[in-house]
Amino acid sequence: MYLFPRMLDQYQIQLTRMLEAEQYGEAKRLLQFLLSCKGEDERHYEEWESLLSWLDMAFPEYRVPGEEDAMNPAEQEADEQAIREDLLNPAEQDEGYVKQVLYIMKHHPMIDQQILALERAVFIRATEVDDIITQWLTEASDVHPIVQFKALQCLRKRGATGRLVMDRLGEQVELEIEATPLAMDDFPQPVNRILERVESITEADDPSLPHFARELWKDSLQFLYGTTAYTWMLRDDEETVDCYAGALHQTLLITVYGTVNDDDIRDTYGITEALRFRYEQACRTLRQVAVVPQPGDEDPEP
Repeated sequence: MYLFPRMLDQYQIQLTRMLEAEQYGEAKRLLQFLLSCKGEDERHYEEWESLLSWLDMAFPEYRVPGEEDAMNPAEQEADEQAIREDLLNPAEQDEGYVKQVLYIMKHHPMIDQQILALERAVFIRATEVDDIITQWLTEASDVHPIVQFKALQCLRKRGATGRLVMDRLGEQVELEIEATPLAMDDFPQPVNRILERVESITEADDPSLPHFARELWKDSLQFLYGTTAYTWMLRDDEETVDCYAGALHQTLLITVYGTVNDDDIRDTYGITEALRFRYEQACRTLRQVAVVPQPGDEDPEP
């Protein structure tokens, strides 16, 4: 299980509040959850382990709820979701809180903070929030594509329905709120086949690569959702799977390692000369998501 990076500060704040309120059992539960996550800085794990050991010695009477039973992965995921919802849904939601969340959603310069505000907005009880988010999506011209997608997810989770006409990557698209995917399994099967192809090939080379491939593909789908490039991915034929799987693998290696042998990628995925142009288009599309340099991107000589 990997920790949501933008949630780390929130977990740390919640942990401090638990300790201040002498909620030692809950603090131990949160620490054990944090220690079960992957991908964090080693110093964080050392701090969490040290604090958990101190709590065990100083307050042995405060048992972690369910401590005697090891949680399976599904229970761990549900536990993570419960902790996140507690953080995102405060009991007090006065007018100032609502205005602050919506202001951050619209104006914060950091995408992670905008997304976090949208996750909070899911739980806001004020009914006017749906209209505010809808108007922002349809009228604002400078919203990051992934933030746009998260806003659509927010509206769906809030129970909103209907169609929105909005600008995405320079295209005017019409999207149904209730059709917005909430998880990877909600996306059409053709795009999931692309990921499955890459996962099956990369896991033999590096066990960590399938995870990074999944994250990159998720970002790509959210970035491109509803656009012409996304529609191309939905063609349920082997050539499309080959081209986009090869493009995803190439972009993944450049993102993780900084280099790639493109001949090897094309051989692996059966990219013939007849498919070369489609493959290179797919590579260019995915590289704009990963924000990695593309061959020939240098400014031309005047």
